[in-house]
Amino acid sequence: MQAIAEIVKKHKQEHVLRFIDELKPMQRSELLRQLEQIDFAELDRLIAEYVMKTPEIRIPEDLEPAPFFPLKPRDDEQKKRYAEAAVLGEKLLRGGKVAVLTVAGGQGTRLGFDAPKGTFPITPVKGKSLFQYFAESITRAGIKYETELTWYIMTSKLNNEATRDFFEKHNYFGLDPENVIFFTQGTMPAIDYNGKLLLAEKNSLALAPDGHGGTLLALRRSGCLDRMKFDGVEYISYFQVDNPLVSVVNPLFIGLHAMAESDMSAIMLAKTGPFEKLGNFCISNNKLMIIEYSDLPDELAKARNRDGSLKFIAGSPAIHVLNRKFVAELTKTGSLQLPWHRADKKIKYVNGEGKIITPETPNGVKLESFIFDALQLAGKTMLLEADRKEEFAPTKNKTGVDSVESCREMLIDRDAGRLERAGVKVPRTADGRTAVKIEISPLAVIDDEDARSHCKSENIVEISSSRESFYLT
Repeated sequence: MQAIAEIVKKHKQEHVLRFIDELKPMQRSELLRQLEQIDFAELDRLIAEYVMKTPEIRIPEDLEPAPFFPLKPRDDEQKKRYAEAAVLGEKLLRGGKVAVLTVAGGQGTRLGFDAPKGTFPITPVKGKSLFQYFAESITRAGIKYETELTWYIMTSKLNNEATRDFFEKHNYFGLDPENVIFFTQGTMPAIDYNGKLLLAEKNSLALAPDGHGGTLLALRRSGCLDRMKFDGVEYISYFQVDNPLVSVVNPLFIGLHAMAESDMSAIMLAKTGPFEKLGNFCISNNKLMIIEYSDLPDELAKARNRDGSLKFIAGSPAIHVLNRKFVAELTKTGSLQLPWHRADKKIKYVNGEGKIITPETPNGVKLESFIFDALQLAGKTMLLEADRKEEFAPTKNKTGVDSVESCREMLIDRDAGRLERAGVKVPRTADGRTAVKIEISPLAVIDDEDARSHCKSENIVEISSSRESFYLT
């Protein structure tokens, strides 16, 4: 206690102990534990750079659009490379060299849902949760590639217990519990505009998740990197929990990543317009980076090529493949040297009289790190274009753009397209929309090859227009 008191006084944060004499032993221990985990010298630097002044966004003068492998190969040579990459990716999957990682620390608050976002019922016919949908996809991939995929799920302190309970209640959706590994995201203390740590309660700092960049350090601290190494895993397939359209493992993506000897690779989507809310893949000093949509100057965002296409066309849906060894190297010192990003927030806090205050305007700063900043630290990187209709349906809002509504529509459209490519007649409205709610179980189908095989074996040739919904399993 005395040592901590001296440290917080030295760094002018002694106010965090003002209620220490009122606390019960367990409460006191919790607050001291939180304080012991803080590197106060580093905290002073962060306060000076990110709180007491607003960091300047600097756009490199040599910024150029990032090169990428296109959705469809440009020529015979590239077509051959894609074919070889798909074979290699499948070989790596069959060899147990790939693990799945889902970032799932958020709550469903913006969806009007008071529970972990991954437990939200998303599918259009059966109402399967996001977690169930991914679990079934992982199960099918394991069968298809004759392997046991381990699924790493990063939760937060806020939703960890509820997430674990959800999986136990549903018997891990048929997965072996030994192959579903939960680990918890790190936190950062919130800081007011005077550079002071905020208390959420008398016995606790106001702590916030440290951003998806913290995933990398959390993998080390939790022992997950050691588990991966023991299992022989070399590649990590990374995605966020709010995107059910994503391929949990993509043999082409994994294969191209391995062939390029890339440390960290990314999927890109062709942006729908200059100001779509996706990060922009760019190159500066021969390094791949992401410039956030809000930071890219208008003249660059609107810049066009000679054919009229957007110059900065490559947007990020937050889908990556990372080398395990790359993550281990980045985190070997027990810290992660990624830049921090400032977010001004309304943060509940305990005032000097011990009362909890709910501010009506932003009163402090939360600091987050972003995983895409690791691209600049990679020796080699690779970028592959994907079709957003097949890979990206974010569930961020209740209605409107990137919402529950749009996600369900995209799931229906994607599954209808798979059936049609398999030779099944799908009823459509006059304007081309799918006339029947369609849902395909990932336990049966996770790609076009599966769809063709399954429809042939089940003799599925047409969906009746008189049906309200169609579920394929």
